[in-house]
Amino acid sequence: MSSITDSLKCIKQQIVQAAAQCDRNPDKVRLLAVSKTKPAASVIEAADAGQRAFGENYEQEGVEKIRIIRSLRPDLKLEWHFIGPVQSNKTRPIAENFDWVHAVDRERIAKRLSDQRPEGMQPINICLQVNISGEVSKSGVAPEDVLALARAVSAYPNVKLRGLMAIPEPETDPVKQHEPFKAMKALFNQLQENGFDVDTLSMGMSADMVPAIQEGATIVRIGTAIFGARDYGGK
Repeated sequence: MSSITDSLKCIKQQIVQAAAQCDRNPDKVRLLAVSKTKPAASVIEAADAGQRAFGENYEQEGVEKIRIIRSLRPDLKLEWHFIGPVQSNKTRPIAENFDWVHAVDRERIAKRLSDQRPEGMQPINICLQVNISGEVSKSGVAPEDVLALARAVSAYPNVKLRGLMAIPEPETDPVKQHEPFKAMKALFNQLQENGFDVDTLSMGMSADMVPAIQEGATIVRIGTAIFGARDYGGK
C-alpha cells in the first residue's frame, strides 16, 4: 500500500477508536481529507484508496485542482469542501465549483454564494464558522450571534445550512481541549431546538480530533496526517 493509503487507514482506525470511547457510531463521523498545497495526483491516489471528500483552503488552487482531476479522472465522483476564509470577491468560483463551504461568518457571503450558484446545481451546503475561543485574529461569528445569522442565511434559496464549524485556539491540555467542542455542541443543540434542520459539526484536526469526536464532531478535517507536510511555496 502507498503511504497515503496507509495513512488513511490509520486515521480511520483512530476515528473508530475515538467513537467507541464515547459510544458513538463511527459511521456518523466523516473524514475530510484536507488536500491544500497537494497536487492532483495525491488527491487521485487518496480517491483510489476510497476517500471521497476533500477540503481546499485556497480558491484558485482548489478550482484548478478540481478542473484537472475532473479532466484526468471523470469516473471519480468527489465531494469538494471549501474550508478557508471566504473573500467576497472570490465567492463566484467557489459557488460554481464546490459542494460545501465551511467558513461562512457573514450574511453577505451566504447571499453571494446563493446568488452566484449556477442554475441546475443543488444548493451549496454551508456551515457557519464560530469564533468559539474569542480570538481577535480569527474569523467567525460570535457565539451569541449564531442564531441570528442562522435565521438570516436560511432565507437564501441556493444555500443549505448544514451546521457549524470551528477552529478552536490550540490547546495541549487534553482536558481543556474538550471545552470549546462542548460549547460548539451546545450551540448546535440550540439551533436544533430552534427548528433548524442541521446535522453537521465540522470540528477537529490532527491535534485535537479525538476530543472533537467525543464531543460530537460529525466531520473531522485532516491534512498533514494523510498527505504529509505541506509545501506552501509562495502562498
